Amino acid sequence: MNRYSPVAKTVVALLASTILIAVLLPLVFFVAVAFTDNNAMSQFPKSVVPRFSITVEVAPQPDGTFEISLKQPDGSFNSVITTNNATKLDTLFRTQYSVTTSGQALLDQWAPLQQTGQTQIFTYHKDMLYNFTAFFRIVNNAWPALINSIIVSVLTIVISLTLGSLSGYAMARNQFRGKQALSIGMLVVRMFPTVGIAVPAAILMIRLGLFDTPLGLAILYSVPNIALTAWITNAIFIGIDKELEEAAQVFGASRARAFVTIILPLAFPAIAASSMYAFLTAWNDTISALVLTDQHPTLALVIYKAIGTTSSGIQYAAAGSIILILPALVFTFWVRKYVNQMWGGVTI
Repeated sequence: MNRYSPVAKTVVALLASTILIAVLLPLVFFVAVAFTDNNAMSQFPKSVVPRFSITVEVAPQPDGTFEISLKQPDGSFNSVITTNNATKLDTLFRTQYSVTTSGQALLDQWAPLQQTGQTQIFTYHKDMLYNFTAFFRIVNNAWPALINSIIVSVLTIVISLTLGSLSGYAMARNQFRGKQALSIGMLVVRMFPTVGIAVPAAILMIRLGLFDTPLGLAILYSVPNIALTAWITNAIFIGIDKELEEAAQVFGASRARAFVTIILPLAFPAIAASSMYAFLTAWNDTISALVLTDQHPTLALVIYKAIGTTSSGIQYAAAGSIILILPALVFTFWVRKYVNQMWGGVTI
């Protein structure tokens, strides 16, 4: 007999739907902004679905120019420019409508209208990736910032996994006084926000000559992630039978080789989960990067500044945010299956 009444099921369904809409609606609108042209950004109300093409009405003028009128959402046409200058047309269509057809190509297409004297309607498809390419052209240091983010993330993963996994292994295989306190202390370190140690870390990095460098940022990001990696891998290493390691040593393998070839592959789910946390910490951080960088920011910091200081062209910053989100999504989904294995324990 089902213990849940239809009323309870309806309430739960409504609650779940409300939460889902509250989460997805801003995300859908945000993605739509990333694909919206500059002209559509000035329209109100904004459409949730970006347009994939524009329609213009071209009317030839007696002086050899063309009057271009843009089709509005209500179906009417609004005059936007009268010219026969290829440069002006190229700038208008590219920056306002994300249409990458050159101005000279447009004039060549409209040239027959001067002979007939008739008004004609043309439809042009937008370059849907225009905002993404424009982001790297318009925003200062976007390309170097992307490279810096990749370097910082890789260094953070390497430092965190190397020191964290070795620490977790040492705790799992050795008994010593204060082991329980050390294990709890690792979680305490994780509780402190990274930005909390950013200012003293900046002073230390200046003295070490690591300020405004990818290595300096990676060291800062690795501090809480080393502790988290050690705590996660410690639990996994405890679950791996020590006799496997001893058997490998009996057959001539050193302890280091047994760790690399036997223990580490079995603990790979924990390593993958730890790498995900390390990557997301380094890839998404803005505040610590703001404190520890000057001329060599990360991509997240560049986008943060672009959103905070740009009064127009917010669609470019939105496109940059999509670029920032995609690697995190890909990496997270890639390690997801290994994380699921970790939750289910280690199977030997």
